[in-house]
Amino acid sequence: MSRIGRMPIAIPAGVTVSVAENNLVTVKGPKGTLEKTLPSEMTIEVKDGEVTVSRPNDLKKMKSLHGLTRTLIHNMVIGVTDGFEKKLEINGVGYRADKKGKTLTMNLGYSHPVLMDDPEGIETVVEDNHITVKGIDKEKVGQFAAEIRDKKRPEPYKGKGIKYIDETIRRKAGKAGKK
Repeated sequence: MSRIGRMPIAIPAGVTVSVAENNLVTVKGPKGTLEKTLPSEMTIEVKDGEVTVSRPNDLKKMKSLHGLTRTLIHNMVIGVTDGFEKKLEINGVGYRADKKGKTLTMNLGYSHPVLMDDPEGIETVVEDNHITVKGIDKEKVGQFAAEIRDKKRPEPYKGKGIKYIDETIRRKAGKAGKK
């Protein structure tokens, strides 16, 4: 069996998990509510303060869906209790970001400022040259952070652009000088 899929998910205090027909899983917690329709082949059971996921057979597709389903439910439980965040860093002379209301304004060396509105359920915080993307849905947080990074990806020569805090940029040597 899938090692990850077999593990039960403990439901913390203050969190409720319910499973409706077609495997519509609803997780309510202190930070909000998340709903997701998961693969209908999987059997999801909530009992004794734990969520367990089981699969009907050992086909390769079922094995992969087993671990995926369990991880998605686990991420929903973590999201409504602690939330998720991604941190980005802006490097470059004159590159900066500002936050006004729900609009993130970035100066990234273009002839115009880049404006991005926070999606529903996502909050961005700007401190110095760092942007923090916060939310309860791991997928939305990661997607919005990737969209921000795509506005000016880090380049390999000087490292200018927007990168994740924990990302390492492979640097290249510049032009060789004359001898």
